[in-house]
Amino acid sequence: MTCAEAKFYLEQFLPLISDLPDDRKIVIAPPFTAISTFSSYTDFAYLNISSQNIHWEQEGAFTAEISPKMLLEHGVKYAIVGHSEPRKYFSESDEQINKRAKFAQSCGLTPIVCVGETLEQRERGEAVRVITRQVEQGLENTDPSNLIVAYEPIWAIGTGKTCEAEDANKICSLIRELIGFEDIIIQYGGSVKPNNIDEIMSMSDIDGVLVGGSSLDPQSFARIANYK
Repeated sequence: MTCAEAKFYLEQFLPLISDLPDDRKIVIAPPFTAISTFSSYTDFAYLNISSQNIHWEQEGAFTAEISPKMLLEHGVKYAIVGHSEPRKYFSESDEQINKRAKFAQSCGLTPIVCVGETLEQRERGEAVRVITRQVEQGLENTDPSNLIVAYEPIWAIGTGKTCEAEDANKICSLIRELIGFEDIIIQYGGSVKPNNIDEIMSMSDIDGVLVGGSSLDPQSFARIANYK
């Protein structure tokens, strides 16, 4: 969204979440250009801002990257790391993802680290192996008490296909076991919609959702935030 579109979105969205239950929190990750627009509206305890990425150095010759101090200036509290699209389109490695996550934590930000398998890997029965590698390498030496992990099966993103809730729950349980920290927040992401949010959130090891397309419509995203 542009800044103008973001402002219009928030004017519609905020009234829809005015009675949000106390047990949940919303984090919005706008484009870098719209972060300042969102930051002027975050006077609600349950609404926070995330960046869509973060670099592993505070400053330097890293054109097209963004540093923590740039984000902190606007009240950003979270940073998405290792999303499926940078992994796919820019060949981002687990080593780079690990550097981003660790540096985000060292600067006081909470990384939202994404892991997930492709359709080919899933069909070959490699999902567990892939997730295990991504968790072990991508989260090495991170602080699990200041970390969110999002399981986003790549084959279910923007395709209309949704991982069955029980299958997603099994992978989230595996992630929790691999990390070895019971209180780690684990999200599911992949074609999350108003018509499946209640079932997804009923699962034992799914603590939240990473929402893509459905977050672009205020009514749709509000229904997800107000899941039953």
